[in-house]
Amino acid sequence: MVNNLAKLPIQTLVKEPKIVEKFESVLGNKSAQFVTSLINVVNSNQSLKNVDQMSVVASAMVAASLDLPINQDLGYMWLVPYGGKAQPQMGYKGYIQLAQRTGQYKHLNAVAVYEDEFQSYNPLTEQLDYEPHFKDRDSSEKPVGYVGYFELTSGFEKTVYWTRKQIDDHRQNFSKMSGKSKPSGVWATNFDAMALKTVLRNLISKWGPMSVEMQKAYESDEQATTISTNDIKDIEAQEQEPATDVSQLINGNATEANVNDSTTNSKDSE
Repeated sequence: MVNNLAKLPIQTLVKEPKIVEKFESVLGNKSAQFVTSLINVVNSNQSLKNVDQMSVVASAMVAASLDLPINQDLGYMWLVPYGGKAQPQMGYKGYIQLAQRTGQYKHLNAVAVYEDEFQSYNPLTEQLDYEPHFKDRDSSEKPVGYVGYFELTSGFEKTVYWTRKQIDDHRQNFSKMSGKSKPSGVWATNFDAMALKTVLRNLISKWGPMSVEMQKAYESDEQATTISTNDIKDIEAQEQEPATDVSQLINGNATEANVNDSTTNSKDSE
């Protein structure tokens, strides 16, 4: 049964021929290294060991299809346990990487702003009175806000500044996996990195050019309701009849899905 797959240890699951084939079809000769990284990620996180392991593979496949590493220390893509399943959660470095691949961004960055650096910001004119101070910060000192900026090769520029409170309000309203009044998960351990991701995500999705790859990343990010034990075949295959046993699921024939080449952006959510 599919449930049997969900309970298999990840090091066993990724050896199933059909799953091996899927990773190889996406990553080519980088597949073995990626799968080793996946095993290390799960083995170092007891919470990921306890969720549906097929959802772990499906979340990893999202990262693989975007050619982003899942090493949790790098911050391109995190695999986050939520509601008994693993979900993909983009980092700000992932958005920067995908934007760079379009060849349309001349400059793109986001930084934390501290109280002694910030004077004022006009959201209408996008005039930010900001003077960076390059000094070591006390661990208790928190940024008062986060600023994102890009310049396209065409010369178009955009700047967005969010206060820390705006970031936290957005987190509570739109990020189901982040907790409520008290941040949890990646937001608890890497608040600044997730705040930078939120600013960049908003900046790029509203005003920047988005490739099909970037749209896919945007739509997949933190989508807790879209990943199930069947998604490992749905990522590359059209919908099939439910498998009746393990061998049918692993060895069943798959048909390549058509990629949606839509250029419309998804609604702004975290």
